Amino acid sequence: MNRPQGPEQGLRAVVGSALCVAATWASLLALGGLVVGRRWFVVACVAVLLVGAAAAAARALTRVWWAPTAVGAAVAAVGVALRYGAPPGRPQFLPDPGAFRRAWALAREGVAVVNDSFVPMPDVRPGEMLVVVGAIGVLLLVDLAVLGLRVPAVAGLALLALWVPAIVLGFPAGAAPVFWTGVVYLALLAFGAAPQHAHAGRRRRIATTGAGAGLLATVALVAGPPLMDVPGWASVRLPQLGAAPVGPLELSDQLDLRESLGARSAQEVLRYRVTDPTAGPDEAAEGGADDTGPVPTASASGPAARAVDARLVGPFRAFTLASFDGRTWDRVEPEELREWDRSLLLSSDPEVAGTVPDAAAGTLAEVDVVVGTLGERRLPVSTHPRTVQVPGVWGWDAERDEVVGEDATDADLAYSMLVQVPELTADELRAAPVGRPRDADLYTAVPETEHREDVERVVAEITAEAQTPYAQAMALQGWFRSATNFAYDTRVPPARTSDAVWDFLESRRGYCVQFATAMTVMARMLDIPARVGVGFLPGERAEDGTYVVTGRLAHAWPELYFEGQGWVRFEPTPASQTGAPPAWADPFTGVQAPSTIPEEFAGGRATPGPAAGATAPAAPAPATQDEGVPWQAVALTVALGVLVLGGAATLLVMSRRGRRALATTPEHAWSTLRRELARLDVEWSDATTPRGALHDVQRTLVLRTESTLDGAALTAFERLVAAVEGSRYAPAPPAVDPAELDGWVATVRGRVAELVGDRPPAGAGARSARGRS
Repeated sequence: MNRPQGPEQGLRAVVGSALCVAATWASLLALGGLVVGRRWFVVACVAVLLVGAAAAAARALTRVWWAPTAVGAAVAAVGVALRYGAPPGRPQFLPDPGAFRRAWALAREGVAVVNDSFVPMPDVRPGEMLVVVGAIGVLLLVDLAVLGLRVPAVAGLALLALWVPAIVLGFPAGAAPVFWTGVVYLALLAFGAAPQHAHAGRRRRIATTGAGAGLLATVALVAGPPLMDVPGWASVRLPQLGAAPVGPLELSDQLDLRESLGARSAQEVLRYRVTDPTAGPDEAAEGGADDTGPVPTASASGPAARAVDARLVGPFRAFTLASFDGRTWDRVEPEELREWDRSLLLSSDPEVAGTVPDAAAGTLAEVDVVVGTLGERRLPVSTHPRTVQVPGVWGWDAERDEVVGEDATDADLAYSMLVQVPELTADELRAAPVGRPRDADLYTAVPETEHREDVERVVAEITAEAQTPYAQAMALQGWFRSATNFAYDTRVPPARTSDAVWDFLESRRGYCVQFATAMTVMARMLDIPARVGVGFLPGERAEDGTYVVTGRLAHAWPELYFEGQGWVRFEPTPASQTGAPPAWADPFTGVQAPSTIPEEFAGGRATPGPAAGATAPAAPAPATQDEGVPWQAVALTVALGVLVLGGAATLLVMSRRGRRALATTPEHAWSTLRRELARLDVEWSDATTPRGALHDVQRTLVLRTESTLDGAALTAFERLVAAVEGSRYAPAPPAVDPAELDGWVATVRGRVAELVGDRPPAGAGARSARGRS
C-alpha cells in the first residue's frame, strides 16, 4: 500500500504507541460488568503493554508499515503459548508444538465456559485467555490504523469490539469506561490531526479550539434543560431499568424475558398519603408520622382508625399485558376508552364497576397521589376497586381496567383515589370457579414452543394434589416462592432454547418478570385466564407519614381471573424482594409467630390485615448522633456473638466428624460427593443439573488425566444421579438404602482420587465447571 507520508516515526511514534495502549486499556473497562474479579484485567493490561512495546521497538527499526503489526502478533503468539500452553506444574521458556496445542485446547474450553456461564462469569483461566487474546487483537488493529496506515478515526471500530459483548448482553460497565475511552479516542484523533511540525499554524489551532469549546459550552447550557424535559428522553423501561436518568421515567409495555435487570433508578416517581375517610378530625390529627407502631385499619364493623396502612391499597398498577410469544410480552391497545363518573368505582369485576363506594363491602382508604419524575400515559392506580379524580383528559379501558390519558403524566400532577379494599379471603376463592373474561381465548393462549410439553409436565407435577383453581394457583405460587427452588437474580443467563419459560425453570434464577411470566403461562396451561400486571410496589414510608415510590420499586406480577371476583393478584416473586403476598394468597394468614421472634426472622411477613398487599421494607429511622448505647446492650451483644461463634464452631466440628454418617438421603449423598470431589479440584456450579455435573466431571478428568469414569464408578455415579433426580422431581421419590448411598459416594470418590492422584490441575480442566455461575 503506497502512502506518501509513510508510517509514524521517532518521538511521535512513541507517543502514538502509548495512546494506542491507553485506548485499549480504557476499552477493556467495558468488560467489567461481564467478568468478576480483577486478575483478568491486570493480566490483559500487562499483555497489551508488552505487545505494544514490541510493536514500538519494531517501528523504530523499520519503515515498513505492516512490520510492527507482524512483530507484535508474533510476540503475542509466543507469549500466549508460554502462559496458557505450558505443561501443568512447570514453567516453559520456549514454545513447542505441544504448547500451542494446549493453548488451543484451553481456548476451546474458554469458549465453552463463556457459552455455559451466567453473567457475570467468574475470573477463570480459560476465560482470561480469551480476554487477553481479544485485547491484544484490538491493540494491534488500533496500532495499525493510527501509526501504520495513519487513519486514526478507523481505530474507533476496533475499540468498539470490546464494547459489543456488554452492549449485546445488556450489562454496561458504567460511565467511567465510556468517559476514558472517549477521552483517549479523542486524543488519538488529535494526534492524527496534529501536523508533523508542532509550531505550524499554532495561532490558528488555538483560535479554532477556543471557538469550538465555547460553542459546545453554549449549546450545552442552552439546549440541555429543554432536552431533559422532553418526554421519554431518559425513559426507564422494564426490564432494563436505567441508572439515575435525568428525565421522566416510563414503564416499558414490551417485556423481553431474555433481558437482565439493569441498575434501577432511585428517582421518586410517586408520593402519596393514605388516610381513613371515616375517621373524625381529631383522630386524623392524632395519626401521622409519629405513629411507628402497627397501623390499624378501618372496617365497617369496627371503630374508625387514625390512619390506613399503605399495604391495604396494594401495588399501583399502570397496565397489563396479555399477548406472549414465548419470549416477549406485547401490549394490546384498547379498542375504545370510556368516560366515567368520577364518583363511582372502577373495577375489573363487572358487578362492582360503576357502583358507589360502600364501607360495608370492604375497607375504604383515601389515597392522595402527587406524581414525581413519571412520564406515563397509563395512570398508576390501585389494583382494588377505586374512584379516580384526576385533572385532564383521561379515559377508562374497561376490558383491562386501566386509566389512559391523551398525554403523559408530568411532575406535580395530583390525583386522588377512594379505594374500596375487599375483605377477600382464601375461603371465598376456594369456592370460586374460574371466570371467563371478555377475550378469554387471549388470556388462556399458550405459545407453541419446543418445550411446551415439558412445562406442562412440570405444571401437572406441582398441581397434582390441587383440587380447585385456587389451590392450583397457590401451589404454583408456593413453588416459585420457595427459596429451595428458585433464587432472585437480576442477571438473566443466556438463552439456551427458544422457550424463555423453560430456560427460567432450568436455570431457577430470575427477577419479577420471569416469576410473573412463568406463573401466568403455567396458569393458562390449567385453563385459568391469566395476565401480567406492571406497575410499582407500595413504597417506603417517609418521616412525614407519606409513602415514597421510586423507580427501584417497578414490578410485575400475575393476575388470575375468578368468577365473581374479577382479576385477582398473586405474588410468586420471593418475599426478599416483594414482602408478603396479599392476604388471600398468603398461606400464613392468621398464623402468629411467637412474640420472641422478630418480624424479619418470621419469613419476612408482617402481621396481615384484612387485605395486606406486598410492600418493600420500610427504611430504618436515622439514629441521632447524641444517642448513647447502654453498656448492657454492648455486653449482651458480645455475649451473643461469643455464643454464636462457639455454636458455629461446635457444629462445624460435629459436621466434619459425622460427614460419612449424614448421607441418609440422596441430597445428602450428593452434597457429600460434591464436597469430596471439590477437595480434588473437580467441581461444578450450583446451576448445573445432576446429569450436567456428571458430564462436567468426565470432561474435567479427560482434560487432566486423559481418562474417564467407567465400570463400577460410572455405574455408581449414574445411580446417584438417578436417585437425586427422583428425590427432586418424582411425585413419590423412591427410597434408597443409606448404605447404598455411602457406597456410591465412596466408589466415585475413590476412582476420581485414583485417576487424579497428586497431579496439579491443568488450567483447562480443573476450573472448567467453575465457569458456570
